[in-house]
Amino acid sequence: MTLKEDKNKIDRGLYLVSTPIGNLRDITLRALDVLNQSDIILCEDTRVSKKLLSHYKIEKQIISYHKFNEKKNLQKIINLLKDNLIVSLISDAGTPAISDPGKILIKQCIDEDIRIIPIPGASAVTTSLSISGFSDKFYFHGFLSETSHSIKKEFNLFQSLKCSIIFFISAQKLNKNFQLLKEFFSDREILICRELTKLHESFYRGTVSEIDKFKFNPRGEVTVIISEKKNLDKKELNESDKKKIKKLIQNKSVKDIVRIFSQEKNISKSKIYNYCLKLKNEK
Repeated sequence: MTLKEDKNKIDRGLYLVSTPIGNLRDITLRALDVLNQSDIILCEDTRVSKKLLSHYKIEKQIISYHKFNEKKNLQKIINLLKDNLIVSLISDAGTPAISDPGKILIKQCIDEDIRIIPIPGASAVTTSLSISGFSDKFYFHGFLSETSHSIKKEFNLFQSLKCSIIFFISAQKLNKNFQLLKEFFSDREILICRELTKLHESFYRGTVSEIDKFKFNPRGEVTVIISEKKNLDKKELNESDKKKIKKLIQNKSVKDIVRIFSQEKNISKSKIYNYCLKLKNEK
């Protein structure tokens, strides 16, 4: 064995190998080195992973490892690691265990003192944030919930954050929740990234209030970034606002009026709420 080969030789353990998020050429040299020396490669979807491995002429034993079988296969994989095999975990795209399977295996390896080695690489989160022009202080949520009811709860929590907000969502689900986005973030800017690093990569920029002009193919997933909360001076209620509230209070709840005015007019919720109470008490 040459000195160069000896330097490249890797230790036994579990390797979390980041893979490209679209463009196969975005894989790192170190990731290729680790995959080539692995005894076993755990794949989220073997069909997707085979394309990557075949492209780089990597022929290794692969085992399907996804959210539906990770508990079932856990002990089997731990035994392989205890037998001093080099095991690599890859997801379909990006970093394993970040919005992808792997956490259960990682926790078990920690408990059993099995070495874990991260191999960094491409990330949809940092790739999209880098071109957003928004604050680099950010909150990453991962995938949004399945139902609009649950998404509404998540948006309600996001609303108080003063940093950029990043989440993943299917294009189909995004189309269905435009109104919710406008309800909670109408005064903020938005960047929607599709097909990142791929041939048909596209970006949609604008304010959340004009999101209706975007139309998305229902297939695939998108990365969404909402800009940081703006610190604008809150306005006072003018006579026109007061007249509108008097009309609205006839058939809308105080909660709805507060929400509508605080977003549309940049008026503090407490001022709107107190004026509504004043009108209620005058009746």
